[in-house]
Amino acid sequence: MMMNDATLRKIDLNLLLAFSVLMQERNVSRAADRLLLGQPGLSAALRRLRETLDDELFVRVGRGLQPTPRALSIAPAIEDALSGIERAIRPQADFDPASWQGEFRIGMCDNLESAFFGPLVARLLQLSPGARLIGIASEKRDAARRLDEGVFDFSVSVHDEPASWHIRAPLFNQASICIYDEAQLKLKAPLSLEDFANVAHVTVSFEGNASTSIDTALSRTGHVRRVVATVPRFSALPTALRAMPAISVVPESIGRCMAQLHGLTICAPPLSLPADPVTMLYRRVDQADGRARWFRRLFLDVADEALVASGCRVSISRAAA
Repeated sequence: MMMNDATLRKIDLNLLLAFSVLMQERNVSRAADRLLLGQPGLSAALRRLRETLDDELFVRVGRGLQPTPRALSIAPAIEDALSGIERAIRPQADFDPASWQGEFRIGMCDNLESAFFGPLVARLLQLSPGARLIGIASEKRDAARRLDEGVFDFSVSVHDEPASWHIRAPLFNQASICIYDEAQLKLKAPLSLEDFANVAHVTVSFEGNASTSIDTALSRTGHVRRVVATVPRFSALPTALRAMPAISVVPESIGRCMAQLHGLTICAPPLSLPADPVTMLYRRVDQADGRARWFRRLFLDVADEALVASGCRVSISRAAA
C-alpha cells in the first residue's frame, strides 16, 4: 500500500524511535523507561502509529507484546533509517588502533575460540599494543541478548534469525570431519560407512544431548551409531579419544587444531552431513562506528588466514566486511 504525503507527515522521528524500542523490549513499561517517557505518552505514540499505518503493530501476549507480521516486515527499514540518522549526526573520528587504550570483547563458542582466539590476540597486540582482548563464552541461544547488554562487541557462532536492530553477516559454512586416535582405533582413512556406524562415538553437547543431525543422516542410510559418551566442551574431547577406541565428528576448524596439537587422525565422514552457517552478529548502530568496524575487519582477516593455515577447505566470505 502506497502512502500519500499527508500520511507520511504524521510519522515523525519520535514515533519511529518508539516503534524501534518497543520492538527491542516487547514491554511498554521498559520501553517507556528507555525513552524517558511515561507509559501514557508511549501508549499515545503507539496509538498514533497504529492509526497511521492501519495495523495493530503489537498485540499483548501474557505480560509482553508480540509484533504483528506488518511490524516485523517494516522493522528492518526503520532500523536502517534510524541508524542512518545516528551516523549522520554522530561526530566521526578516525580510529587509531596504535594509540588506543582499552578492551575489545568477542563472544564465541569454544570450538571457534580454539581456532581463532590465539591468532586474533596475537595480531591485535601487534597493531594495538595498549589493547586487551576479552573472550566471552557464547551460545547462539543467548548471543543476541548478551549483545544488547553490551557483553561483547560482536558474536561469532551459528546464530538464529536476527532482530531488526542486529546485523548477521555470513562468515563461512563449517563442514564436519571425523577425528580419532589411530593408536586406539585401528582404522585407516577413508572410513567405510559400516566402520563409521559400528565404532563407539563420543559427542559434544553443552546440554548433554547425544542425538544430533548425524543420527538423522545415518538413519537415512539404514544405520544407527553407538554413542558411548557425551562431553560438554570440545576441550575435553582429545583426552577422551586418546583414552579409548572411539571416534567423534567435530567442526573442521577445531578438528584440525586438535589433530595438530594432540596427534589425532582426521578424515572426511563417509556420508553427507549438513554444513553449519557460521555468522557474525553485531548491532546495527555499530555498523559505522570506527572502533567497532576496525575490530570486525581485523577478525575477518585473522580468521581467514587461520582457516587457510589449518588446511580448512573454506574461507571467510567477503560479504561480512
